[in-house]
Amino acid sequence: MYVTASVQEQEKNSSTIKSNRTMSNEIFVAFATQKGGIGKSTVTALAANYLHNVKGYNVAVIDCDDPQHSIHGLRERETKLIDESLYFKALACDHFRKVRKNAYPVIKSNSQDALDDADRMLVSEEVKPDIVFFDMPGTLRSDGVVKTLSQMDYIFTPMSADRFVVESTLQFAAMFRDNLMTTGQAKTKGLHLFWTMVDGREKNGLYDLYEDVIAEMGLSVLSTRLPDSKKFRRDLSEERKGVFRSTIFPMDTSLLKGSGIREFSEEIVSIIKPR
Repeated sequence: MYVTASVQEQEKNSSTIKSNRTMSNEIFVAFATQKGGIGKSTVTALAANYLHNVKGYNVAVIDCDDPQHSIHGLRERETKLIDESLYFKALACDHFRKVRKNAYPVIKSNSQDALDDADRMLVSEEVKPDIVFFDMPGTLRSDGVVKTLSQMDYIFTPMSADRFVVESTLQFAAMFRDNLMTTGQAKTKGLHLFWTMVDGREKNGLYDLYEDVIAEMGLSVLSTRLPDSKKFRRDLSEERKGVFRSTIFPMDTSLLKGSGIREFSEEIVSIIKPR
């Protein structure tokens, strides 16, 4: 299978797959999958936003999803809007006064340089993050993906109720666990799957059947299922509508309701237990 070959090949090419992060307090968390178009970057941005602006944790994002760099691109668009608009500038100042901290850093990187870029960020940031999120490429073909993932404390993998997506996700999760986690080559403490892009018209029985198979494989699935909702794509805009996906502003409370992001983020916190 390709996943097995890719993992083994990247293991051979990585002579120092372990690092010396044992004394660090920050938690490295990756949203990773080998299937694109599953909303991984959006979920990363939403979870980082909620934990930083609502829960009060200090977070940082390493955007390794080269060449898209969706989260870094979102930050640049938001910064441009604020720079060019007195309205958004005032809104940003008011927000920063309320939360008493700046927007979290978003570092543009790639799977090969992600760990080095994270180390440089940790040294340079005056306020050290409690959680560092890594938005990984949607394929194992990218050089350095396996090495970077091996240094994550926790990995969360999105999947949708599509047979090909589920099979690919389970293959990735099982291979990473069996080749790296159980052999001690990865420092990862937990790998958890989660459902996203859930259509409310789909029967819960379908998910239960999938989860029975997943349980038999000894893999974990989060209890929170994220819906397929257009609100997830509601960015900051000149129309001044309520914002949901942002790297600077908190989510509009009316949009947060029913999105599952609150429950999803709380479940992540209960697993990773940041200080």
